[in-house]
Amino acid sequence: MALSALKAGHHVDLFLAGDGASLIGDQALESVEGKGTGKLNDHYKALMEGGARFYVSGMSAKARGLEEADLAGKPAEFAMPDVLVKLAAEADVVLSY
Repeated sequence: MALSALKAGHHVDLFLAGDGASLIGDQALESVEGKGTGKLNDHYKALMEGGARFYVSGMSAKARGLEEADLAGKPAEFAMPDVLVKLAAEADVVLSY
């Protein structure tokens, strides 16, 4: 869905929380592949090239051992819940899954 939004010219922000926070790590990007959806790294690269921004729950990341080094070179930053609330309030459309 996010890729479709980018192709349609929309700005896309992703907030990764819970177990989703670990998906920004290099190990997950290189190994996760969804049945029928393809490789996570391919989706990540397309989102990155399209200008998407990733926000990663700081508490979720900490609980899963993610550190600043895991975000190095990525359009991503650790964020607290107030950032999620701000993003949701400013967005025209919010999808969660």
